[in-house]
Amino acid sequence: MSDVINWLVNSEPYIEYNSRVDLLGQSKTNNEVIIAKEKLLKDSRIESILQELKKWPGYPLKRHNDASHLIHKLSFLADIGIGKENSVIQQVSQKIFTQQSDDGAFQVIINIPTHFGGSGEDEHLWMLCDAPLTLYSLIKAGWGEDQRVQAALKHIVSLVKENGWPCAASSKLKGKFRGPGRKIDPCPYANLVSLKALSEHPKWKNSKESKIGAETLLNLWDQRKERKAYLFGMGTDFKKLKAPLIWYDILHVTEVLTQFDWLKKDERLLQMIDIIRSKADENGFYTAESVWLAWKEWEFGQKKTPSAWITFLVYRILNRMK
Repeated sequence: MSDVINWLVNSEPYIEYNSRVDLLGQSKTNNEVIIAKEKLLKDSRIESILQELKKWPGYPLKRHNDASHLIHKLSFLADIGIGKENSVIQQVSQKIFTQQSDDGAFQVIINIPTHFGGSGEDEHLWMLCDAPLTLYSLIKAGWGEDQRVQAALKHIVSLVKENGWPCAASSKLKGKFRGPGRKIDPCPYANLVSLKALSEHPKWKNSKESKIGAETLLNLWDQRKERKAYLFGMGTDFKKLKAPLIWYDILHVTEVLTQFDWLKKDERLLQMIDIIRSKADENGFYTAESVWLAWKEWEFGQKKTPSAWITFLVYRILNRMK
């Protein structure tokens, strides 16, 4: 483990910063942590993302696994610890607040074709496969107690059913849109990102709704050979290590589920953890098994050598299970 830690803290600044905070337990006021944070903000790729985010909400969202979209870039910056103390994140947050729907959810620009129940035009809307991700980014950025964020949390909580979160979308669509699945089924990705948002807020982390969402994801894993809700499978591709955490895969699911202490001994979660653990090389390092081409300039955007960021994500997940 010491060799792994040494590798991580001598890696890129955003990896060093998060490793010091989450694996070594160092305070954010620690001088080494402060220096790492200063260095990560000077990374040209991070500076580039911040410049892009000034154009929020960016181009219309047409598919939710578009790794280039600003919603995923905002989420990544939240993941690595850049919050509202940053002037650009502050500006983006204020723009997001101006686009809160009457429903309570935060909207982005979406273009839904007419044959899927949309207008075929660019418009401010929300769907349960994007609104929770925006909400997650705001909470991580430090807006958790803001009344607008509280309203968005209450809205997401209000949508959960007995078997988890369904496919849901803006009331502007008047019920015309629904994803490729049975109406009675939960949407795996909507469950994942909704639970992700709730996991970051102390009021909702251990709520009944969080427990329903967690049970839904674990049941989907348990029944993975019999069902494929909304076309989300949990087979070979699901099990591949991949970063950043954008879509429905084993790292993303376990990253969210291990936030909940009451799942530490759940056999279904332990099965997923064992699969991840088995992927370590002889040094205890982990390598990406699939990549997002939009992130090919990052060290996790290749499959040839071990990735320090993916290794960090895995060890943070493993540490939570102790």
